[in-house]
Amino acid sequence: MGQSITVSVRPGARANVRFFELNRSITGMDIERYAVRPPNSAIRPPDVVARRLFDLGASSVTVYSSMIAVEADDWASLESKVIEMLEHFFNYYGDDAGWSFEARGLPYKPSPVQ
Repeated sequence: MGQSITVSVRPGARANVRFFELNRSITGMDIERYAVRPPNSAIRPPDVVARRLFDLGASSVTVYSSMIAVEADDWASLESKVIEMLEHFFNYYGDDAGWSFEARGLPYKPSPVQ
């Protein structure tokens, strides 16, 4: 199951950048930068977050601890989707529980635990 994440958002200096601050750390003290979508085989939390953000429409992602900087073109439709994805990043209820990413209209599934 997991707990929901609290997300706050603020605009960057450029109109195509948003900063998302979480009440949970996604990385340690490493800065993870993604100019392209990470492969599906990458399963670390920052890789999964970046992959999901690219799937939603991001063009660049930087993850540092509990801060995520995202570049994208269409924030009018994207911002609420990013917040929703981040809030539920650590949640997994499964299709059998009546809750699924498809049912919510989201284009991703959680990575399998290995």
